[in-house]
Amino acid sequence: MMDSARPSRHERVPGHEPAGPGRPDSRAAAHVSGFSRAAKHGQRAPGHEGALTGPPAGGQTLPVTGWIYFIHPPRDDFAATMTAEEKTVWAEHSGRLQRLLTGGQLILAGPTLGTTNTGLVIFEAPDEGAARQIMEADPVISGGYAQGELRPFRVSLQRRQH
Repeated sequence: MMDSARPSRHERVPGHEPAGPGRPDSRAAAHVSGFSRAAKHGQRAPGHEGALTGPPAGGQTLPVTGWIYFIHPPRDDFAATMTAEEKTVWAEHSGRLQRLLTGGQLILAGPTLGTTNTGLVIFEAPDEGAARQIMEADPVISGGYAQGELRPFRVSLQRRQH
């Protein structure tokens, strides 16, 4: 039973609009849960048109080159209910992510598990325009099979590789 005070997964929450076509800047969505302090500060790095910057670290303000896009599939339990056509497009998506990994742009990617299969892709791009192009070229986004949501991202902590 759904809690009537909580919006459904498909309702828009005021102030939490996903970035997308017709929205000139993803900073409106970036303030959620501290995903990017740079977006919160709304700073731009000199010489990095369109690049957001993070808060000063040791007196320096560095451009944000990390980005994350969320992939919101069209329905709950998507992974278990994909059609043959959707499986084909998701295989193209997977191949494309493999090429981005091989090329050094992709940091990590994968879906959430359970009944809500939101995907996430963390990657590097020099600015928001380039990041948006990468997201919008994803076959699941460009083909209308899922909705993409772009935000600036910075890895703050990472486990060492063994």
